[in-house]
Amino acid sequence: MALAIAQLGQPVLREVARPVSPEMILDPQFQTFLDDMLETMKSSKGVGLAAPQVFASRRVFVASIMPGDRRSEKTIPEVFINPELRELSSEMEPGWEGCLSFLELSVLVPRHTSLRIDYLNREGQPQSLPLTGFPARVVQHEYDHLDGILTIDRAATPKNIIKSSEIDDAIEW
Repeated sequence: MALAIAQLGQPVLREVARPVSPEMILDPQFQTFLDDMLETMKSSKGVGLAAPQVFASRRVFVASIMPGDRRSEKTIPEVFINPELRELSSEMEPGWEGCLSFLELSVLVPRHTSLRIDYLNREGQPQSLPLTGFPARVVQHEYDHLDGILTIDRAATPKNIIKSSEIDDAIEW
């Protein structure tokens, strides 16, 4: 079932999310919630979605960043429970980001170009994943949601926040 997505101004987007207990991970209700998050991300045409964005203050997000098979070259979604970012590169790179919680805005955000994320998967198994480029950007964006941080908070200047429909006119490619 697709879930409602919190929009800019909803208090849940500014809260620090609570960790997911080990007992909760395998609970059928929580597993259904994860399925609903994945469906919501897909139906919204997003590449990531954090629990606070669907009004649940929990340290979990989903992201379509895992490599798929070579024939389709599509990515497959992964569930990240109680994630921790490690080994953040010193190199930062700016990039335009959108957000399902305020589709009408695009924000120029500097992000680390590489990192490692440690997390529990949906079975509660510890995982560690090195990421670079776009997948690293997506993970940092979703991780920020777990700490109540939005892309607009990361903009160096208000000039780096623009209306998405105006992006082609506003920036020089």
